[in-house]
Amino acid sequence: MTLDVGPEDELPDWAAAKEFYQKYDPKDVIGRGVSSVVRRCVHRATGHEFAVKIMEVTAERLSPEQLEEVREATRRETHILRQVAGHPHIITLIDSYESSSFMFLVFDLMRKGELFDYLTEKVALSEKETRSIMRSLLEAVNFLHANNIVHRDLKPENILLDDNMQIRLSDFGFSCHLEPGEKLRELCGTPGYLAPEILKCSMDETHPGYGKEVDLWACGVILFTLLAGSPPFWHRRQILMLRMIMEGQYQFNSPEWDDRSNTVKDLISRLLQVDPEERLTAKQALLHPFFEPSTMHGR
Repeated sequence: MTLDVGPEDELPDWAAAKEFYQKYDPKDVIGRGVSSVVRRCVHRATGHEFAVKIMEVTAERLSPEQLEEVREATRRETHILRQVAGHPHIITLIDSYESSSFMFLVFDLMRKGELFDYLTEKVALSEKETRSIMRSLLEAVNFLHANNIVHRDLKPENILLDDNMQIRLSDFGFSCHLEPGEKLRELCGTPGYLAPEILKCSMDETHPGYGKEVDLWACGVILFTLLAGSPPFWHRRQILMLRMIMEGQYQFNSPEWDDRSNTVKDLISRLLQVDPEERLTAKQALLHPFFEPSTMHGR
């Protein structure tokens, strides 16, 4: 999937990125972030294809504070990616380069792109296909949490697919280390996937903060969305959507849910628990009957 190239997609000049260019040959644009462009690139020595995320960190684009923030966030992301390297369902950071005006992160190339685009094309997935995707996602989340890392931005746009339809979790820009018992307070993530406690924490200074349970709420939202083709919490007025999230108001409406199993509805309801203490952990979710071999036939 090649995207139209705009003026902001111009490649860094040789001097700004010599180290990167000596090793890789950048090709077409395959994705865009808020302050980054993702291109396909070819490893000059082997001909292997990868994806490179290019971030411009120049004073023309950003204030000094923003510059430092982007650099710091990218270094944190790089550090976490190096720590989780080798997991079959987490994107592999192959290389990273930093020049005075650009930062480059080289990853596996996931040819089938985002799960979001795949879902848009298919509208909704079968329980069988959803089971395979969610098992892999929960295994990745379980691994992160076991290593005291919280992702904080789980959504179909950040789940990539390879040629064999295997998933890899990507975009660790909001992820951070969280020791047991430690709590976070900052409001970050994507509105429709935010857990109730993140919203409550942002509105109430006395709120104790939130922990890694927020990732399991997002898994519940993803699971619902894959099967229904639309998210559980949506309203064109964002304030009403946020209220629906905080109250855990969602429905298994007809006809989308008529032929879905009670088993998967049960798993969704155990992930979309407003009280984080009541929510399943990734490990518990993987033990849910939805993932048992006996439920694997049909659907």
